[in-house]
Parts: sequence; structure tokens; C-alpha cells
Amino acid sequence: MKVFNLQCDQGHGFEGWFGSEDDFQGQTERGLLSCPLCASGRVVRLPSAPRLNLGAVAPPSAPTAGTKTSPSAGAGPVSVPEAAAREPLPGGPVLPEALQAQFVQAVRQLISQSDDVGTRFAEEARRIHYGEAERRAIRGQADAQEREALREEGIEVLTLPVPPGFDGPLQ
Repeated sequence: MKVFNLQCDQGHGFEGWFGSEDDFQGQTERGLLSCPLCASGRVVRLPSAPRLNLGAVAPPSAPTAGTKTSPSAGAGPVSVPEAAAREPLPGGPVLPEALQAQFVQAVRQLISQSDDVGTRFAEEARRIHYGEAERRAIRGQADAQEREALREEGIEVLTLPVPPGFDGPLQ
């Protein structure tokens, strides 16, 4: 099993697990890879160093000029050369991985605690607003005109683009 660090053109970093290097290349060529945060299909593999546990670990040395340090889970600081520090691809900033994880968790929670009314979103929002239906959290699809009409009626609407597959398990 190969684990690769991947990044979309919006700067979102994530891991991909593949059976082999050929499996990764094949999925890339067939356009099967997409960002779990924004669903962008423009995904590249980031450089990564393999970790080999060959013996006792030497104590970490002080960072030298031109390096950045970042904490690693229980392993102390790790030196990373400046050139290898994560840089966004053209078109987007890098979000810290912790922030990406919080976003994914918040969206999943929102999805699990709301009813999907699909394309009937505007109709159902009005029914709830005017007391014709039970008050509850809903989600669905509405175009820009429908959203504006709801706002003009005093119905609060939050637009949150959710990538496909967010309502199921992420692999």
C-alpha cells in the first residue's frame, strides 16, 4: 500500500492510498482523483520522504538556517528544508491541515443533523418559515435567483458548496 501526499489546485492537502505507483498513475490519467474538500480534479502528488525505522533514533539537532521546524506527534521537532515547505499551487492558498480537518468535521456534522430536501429547498424553506411545516434544519439545492427571493422574504439562507460524496464515508 502506498500513501501519497496530494494537493489540489486550491491548495488543499490530503492523503491518497494506492495499491501501487501504477495504480496512482492510472487513476490520475483516468481523472478519478479529486479533492475531498472542493472536488477539484486538478490534483498533484507532493514530494515526500519515506520513513524507515532502521534502529535507534538520534536526538534531534538544532535547526540550521534555511529550515523550518514543525511538531510531529510525539517525536519532537522535525526539520524541513525551506524548498520542501508546502507551497500552494497557482490559484489558491494553503489551508493548515488542522483547519481542513475542522472544516470537514463541521460539514459532516451539518449534513448529519439536517434533512436533505434536494431541489425542493426553496419550497420547503418557505413552508417552514410560514409555519406550514415542522421547524427543522434542511439542506438542498437552490439557484441564485431562488436564494435571493428567499432572502427578500426574510428567510435566512447559507450557501455552502459541498463536494460530492460528503454525505458518505471518506476513504
